[in-house]
Order: sequence, then C-alpha cells, then structure tokens
Amino acid sequence: MLKKDRKYYRIGQVSEIVGVEPHVLRFWESQFKQIQPRRISRQRLYRSQDLKILKRIKELLYEEGYTIAGAKKKIQREFSKPGADSQGKKVSNREQVLQEIYQELLEIQRILAKNYK
Repeated sequence: MLKKDRKYYRIGQVSEIVGVEPHVLRFWESQFKQIQPRRISRQRLYRSQDLKILKRIKELLYEEGYTIAGAKKKIQREFSKPGADSQGKKVSNREQVLQEIYQELLEIQRILAKNYK
C-alpha cells in the first residue's frame, strides 16, 4: 500500500495506511506540530515523514495508552531536530542530555505510578 516512489499522499490514502479516519488525522495535525502536510488547492498532501509520525502517534495513543499530552512530549523528543528545545531554540549538548534524562525520569515515574495503582 505504501509506494516508495511517491512523494506525497492524500488524506484518504494516509487514512487507509495509518488505519484511522480522516477526521482523526486532521485532529492530530492540530495537536502535533511535527505533522505539516502541504496544502495545495485545499488538499492535504502528506510526506513519508508525516506517515512515520502519524503511525507512531497511533501506536502511542492506541497501543501504549498515552494521553494526547504524553504523546506530544514523546513525539517531540523522538522527531524534533537535535540541538533544539521545544520552542526551537538552540540548546547546548549538556542541556539536551539533561532534558533527555529528565524526560526519561518522568516516563519511569508514569510507568511506576501506573503499575502501583
């Protein structure tokens, strides 16, 4: 279903590939700034990078039980450009490592809290 020679996919095609309805894709687009389809004549055109992000969002929300807020943080960590913080500001390597450690500790805390309820 996913053709390697394609540069862009329409929302209907992406809906089939990812396995969610188009309105869900539009909602996720409004919530996750990493998804930025091109718009040509009111038509959304998604890149293969967008598909990767959308599949990961579905996995986080539907399979791993993340909330939208938790998935946003996880997606931001996984798909943000290295060396930039959440606002796109340049950060030092040391700051980046500390941010990653902090996020991992938050994730461990979330898992432990979930297991001890």
